[in-house]
Amino acid sequence: MRSVRVVASVACLLTIVSAVPAVASTVMAKVSISDQTMDVYVDGWPQYSWPVSTAREGYYTPTGVFHAQRLAEIWYSSKYENSPMPHSIFFKGGYAIHGTEAVRRLGTPASHGCIRLHPENAATLYDLVEENGLGSFSVEVDE
Repeated sequence: MRSVRVVASVACLLTIVSAVPAVASTVMAKVSISDQTMDVYVDGWPQYSWPVSTAREGYYTPTGVFHAQRLAEIWYSSKYENSPMPHSIFFKGGYAIHGTEAVRRLGTPASHGCIRLHPENAATLYDLVEENGLGSFSVEVDE
């Protein structure tokens, strides 16, 4: 009889523990326009450092702190010749962090204003944001 109570107690405890939602991590991307880099922090701890491409001459990448507005696993620019924007994280209107096919240009200003990443890195960041929720993500873009 005692073993039945122990088993029932353990089962009850497991049910309660599994009902508690997992706490989302905070994800912060810090972009340096002058260095053309992105450092990604999860719960304040550095996780990744990647080269990026921000706006080339004649275009503008917004600076400041922004939060994710929406995600798109694949998006095509209606403004720039239907260019593919895989793993897009939109942070200010039409400005997004996304993957690029122009990987040789990473580390140099090359975009129309978006923040470009290697496709694998864009997928990694996208998955982090999707996993933890839009509210968990912020991007800080500095000159």
